[in-house]
Amino acid sequence: MEASREAVWAALGSVIDPELRRPVTDLDMVREVEIEDGLVTVRIALTVAGCPLRSSFEDQVSEHVATLPGVAGVKLEFDVMTPEERAELTTKLRGGVAERSKGISVDRSTRVLAVASGKGGVGKSSLTVNLAAAFAQHGKTVGVLDADVYGHSIPHLLGISQKPVAVDRMIVPPVKDGLKLMSIGFFLEENSPVTWRGPMLNRALEQFLSDVHWGELDLLVVDMPPGTGDVSISLGQLLPRAEALVVTTPQPLAQEVAVRAALMARKTNMHLVGVVENMTSDVFGSGGGERLAAELGIPLLGQVPLDVRLREAGDRGEPLVSAEPDADAALAVAEIAEAILATRAPGAIKPLPILS
Repeated sequence: MEASREAVWAALGSVIDPELRRPVTDLDMVREVEIEDGLVTVRIALTVAGCPLRSSFEDQVSEHVATLPGVAGVKLEFDVMTPEERAELTTKLRGGVAERSKGISVDRSTRVLAVASGKGGVGKSSLTVNLAAAFAQHGKTVGVLDADVYGHSIPHLLGISQKPVAVDRMIVPPVKDGLKLMSIGFFLEENSPVTWRGPMLNRALEQFLSDVHWGELDLLVVDMPPGTGDVSISLGQLLPRAEALVVTTPQPLAQEVAVRAALMARKTNMHLVGVVENMTSDVFGSGGGERLAAELGIPLLGQVPLDVRLREAGDRGEPLVSAEPDADAALAVAEIAEAILATRAPGAIKPLPILS
C-alpha cells in the first residue's frame, strides 16, 4: 500500500531548516510532493542558490520520509525562492518577535549577557564561548554575538567557517552544535584588519543587531570589545536591559582596569550580574576577582583556573566544556553558568522557568 500525501507531508514537518531552526513545512519551503509507484519526489525551495547545508536536508528527508510504510524510494529536488518568496519569509520570521525598543532584534524575553573586560588578554572570548556552550548544555537556546570588532576570534574558537546567509534584508546566522553565531569577522577578507573609524563601526554593529534573525533565544551572549571606547559605549546603548559579566585576572592591575569597564556598563544602564576571575594561578598573583567584586558590590561568580587545555580546545575550534567537561577549567565555567542561570534577569518581560 502506497504512502499517502498526508503522511509524507506530516513526515516533512520533522525536517528542520538547519539555519532557521523551523520545519520546512512551516516556512513554505516545500514546493511539491509527488508519489508514484512508491517513489516519493519532494522539491524544496532553498533561500539561496548553492546553500551549503543541502546535505542536511537530504539526510533529514531520508530519515523521516524514506522510512514511511509504502515508500520504496525518495527523490529530493531543490529549487530557489523568488525575491517575493524571500520577502514573505522575512515577514513571517519577524512577525513573531516582540522587538525591543531599539537596537537588537531579539524578543524582549531573551536574556542578553554582555561579557566585558577592562583590557584585552584576560580570556574574555574563551570564557564567552564556553559559557554559551554551558548554557546550551542546560537546554537553553543560545546565540553568540562577536562584537569584539578588532579582535573577532569567536568563529575560530567555535570552529565555524560557514558564512551567514542573506534572505531579503535579513541576515541568518550560521549554527553549530545548537549555537547561533554572528561576527564581524564573517564580512572581512581572510585575516584582514578592521580599519573602519568609529562612526562606520557603529553603523555596522547597529545593522548586525537590527538585521540578524536570531529566532527564539533564551540567551544571547555578547563578546564585548575590551575597554571603554566609543564602540563599547554604542553597544551598551544598543543592548537595552542587558546584563554585564565583568572578567578580570587575579592581578591587581587587571582589577583596577576592569572597574572602568564595569562603571561604563552601569552608565549605559546595564545590570552588573557578577565578576569572573579568569586564569587563576600563582603566575598572575591573587585576589583581583574578590577585590573587584567587593569594590563594585556584586558577587564573585567563580574563578577559572589557568589551564592549557582551555587554549588547546579553542585552537581546535571547540569549547572545553564540550570537549573535556571534567577538566578543572570546564567545571569552573559550568558552575559559573549555573550561578548566572540561577539569577533572575532584571526587567524581564516573562521569566524563564529556571530563572524564577
